[in-house]
Amino acid sequence: MASGTRRMREIIVATTNQGKVKELAMALANLPVKLISLTELGEKLPEAEETGETFLANAVLKATHYALCTGKACLADDSGLEVDALDGAPGVYSARYAGMGATDAECNKKLLANLVGIEPNKRTARFRCVLAYIDPDGTLLTAEGVCEGVILTEAKGHGGFGYDPIFYITKLGKTLAEIAPEEKNALSHRGQAVQNIGPKLMRYYNEDRSY
Repeated sequence: MASGTRRMREIIVATTNQGKVKELAMALANLPVKLISLTELGEKLPEAEETGETFLANAVLKATHYALCTGKACLADDSGLEVDALDGAPGVYSARYAGMGATDAECNKKLLANLVGIEPNKRTARFRCVLAYIDPDGTLLTAEGVCEGVILTEAKGHGGFGYDPIFYITKLGKTLAEIAPEEKNALSHRGQAVQNIGPKLMRYYNEDRSY
């Protein structure tokens, strides 16, 4: 495809979490892509098995699985919270930290309980996100983003999802749940990962394989 041609491409986003899809769509708004969530496909697909021990492994597993199921390009992420005082937990188990099917509130509650008595200066943590893009021809593109912060003792803010209400960005003086979506996209782990994969996708779409 010649450079500059803007042919809209469909990408399956390997999630039913509309919050993630919305963030990705906003961050990739300048690319000629249409993001389609698993929910929007209108058919029930077998779930990918997230058996990897790292965010990268799980992201690639999910992207590969849904690309094979749909025959379309797929963008998958695996992300989570790494708390230093808990030796990097909950890590790849962030979404199911309080058990399979647990709500965000339940996961937050368990995390805060496990940090009771930990001094403020030892509650450092980071959100890490790895994105994996798989094309039907097997092409793989990956990118990572990290957002540093500390874990509060109680939730603040009503935006975002997951651990956002208890994840405090020191330089902003706010949690991720207290900032506007546009600001979050600019500094969040997922926002950084998307920013890092965006140029790779653009070069790939323009058939410049020098990424």
